Amino acid sequence: MQIDFVSDIACPWCAVGLNSLERALERLEPDIPVTLHFQPFELNPALGPEGEDTVEHLSAKYGIDAAQIARNQAAIRARGAEVGFAFGERPRIWNTFDSHRLLHWAGLECGPGAQRALKHALLQAYHGEGRNPGDTAVLLGCAQAAGLDVTRAQQVLEHDEFATDVRAAEARWQQAGIRSVPSVVIDERHLIQGGQPPEVFERALRQLAAAAQG
Repeated sequence: MQIDFVSDIACPWCAVGLNSLERALERLEPDIPVTLHFQPFELNPALGPEGEDTVEHLSAKYGIDAAQIARNQAAIRARGAEVGFAFGERPRIWNTFDSHRLLHWAGLECGPGAQRALKHALLQAYHGEGRNPGDTAVLLGCAQAAGLDVTRAQQVLEHDEFATDVRAAEARWQQAGIRSVPSVVIDERHLIQGGQPPEVFERALRQLAAAAQG
């Protein structure tokens, strides 16, 4: 079974959804072998390198006030805690395109396990520690934490490698109808959206695996 996890580092529900999906996969393996790939989606592609204040950004984008944002963040923290992800303070929202370039490189040259480790490092850096996932030093630190070749990672970032590939992948998923994240696409045919509880992911994946067998 192939799973494409379409997501953005800037999306808190993507952190919840990934950890929730992984709890489900722990219950399924080894009975249902799964290959997990991470696909790019940018919530804020036009955001400049300086980023924006989180409250100001969310207020302008969704028309909600600081009190509602605080309530939403509390709900997300609670959901994260249920699946083992601890949210910290996230005072700014940043551009994530370079994160996606690095993830593309990891998946292409280092394999799914390395890409998965890097994804977790990036989510932890931003959602756990409030660091900028578009900053080169942060990205190289995440590459190192994931056990990747830091020299090669720096080369990717400095030479704008895989920018065209990431843009093409983003366009492909948008053309496939993906408008919100996380979107979990199974065998390029079935879609589960949102930061669902592990039980929802597990039930859906078991049903799909059974249907595929017969």
